Amino acid sequence: MSRPSARDAALATLAPALDLAYAGFNLSHSTRDPIWTVRRFADPADQEVVAFIAAALAFGRVQSVLQTVDAVLGVMGPSPAAFLRAFTPADATRFDTLGHRWIRSRDLAALAWQLHQMLRDHASIEGFFAEGGRHAGDETVEAALESFSRRAMALDLAAIYGRARPVPGVGYFFSRPSSGGACKRLNLFLRWVVRRDAVDLGLWSSVRPAQLIVPLDTHIIRVGRCLGLTRRVSPGWKMAVDITATLRRLAPEDPVRYDFAMCHLGMMGACGFGTTHSNAQCPLHAVCRPKTRTSTPKTAKGARA
Repeated sequence: MSRPSARDAALATLAPALDLAYAGFNLSHSTRDPIWTVRRFADPADQEVVAFIAAALAFGRVQSVLQTVDAVLGVMGPSPAAFLRAFTPADATRFDTLGHRWIRSRDLAALAWQLHQMLRDHASIEGFFAEGGRHAGDETVEAALESFSRRAMALDLAAIYGRARPVPGVGYFFSRPSSGGACKRLNLFLRWVVRRDAVDLGLWSSVRPAQLIVPLDTHIIRVGRCLGLTRRVSPGWKMAVDITATLRRLAPEDPVRYDFAMCHLGMMGACGFGTTHSNAQCPLHAVCRPKTRTSTPKTAKGARA
């Protein structure tokens, strides 16, 4: 019988610590996060819509994200799904006073129009995402995400933008793995609607938790490198897949189950990797094993809400 490798032994010690961190954060309103905005709605159709909008806008400071999401939902009324089903390009002016960082009011209207078309033709965002069930047997969501974003950007945009091209405009919400980016916001949305626990909603059945990819941001990069989950230094899709592959060895059927805890440990400043302070306040400090303490790549900056 072969002896376990040093990496397997290290992962074996890591699993219990991550499980404890998961249990500590897998609680209703355990920390400030847009997922609780989604959970204000009881109808699954509304939850799906609000989840997409909240995840799409989850870049920048948490408070700013929450304020923007609330402002958008204020326009959409008590049933965001009903609002989108009835939405027409003539309603674009309802978003005129809204924006988020470089996202303009017209980009928000374009997103509403795209989501309207998805609901009109496929009944739900899930129906559009899983069109034909072409990727149900894939190991990960990579091909499905690629298809989803390409088809979303092929929907009618002229009704909102006219002849102008959205640069990046609404295209910012529909990133593609083939571009090399981490697709953080789309992976965050998928985590919310595919997984089910005290945090995630578990609305979808067409995608398996085992297929998910971790929503990579500066916090997951910092904690992931500190724990030795990846040796990559450049943020992007390949790093997200690499971290997920390591986590899959700990939880084959649910590799992103630790994402919420890892991310919020980073947001709380508990992880000292790449900083001047120590890891003394991090509940994972006993199992961290960074070989170097270089700073997080600048291109990864930007907090997940």
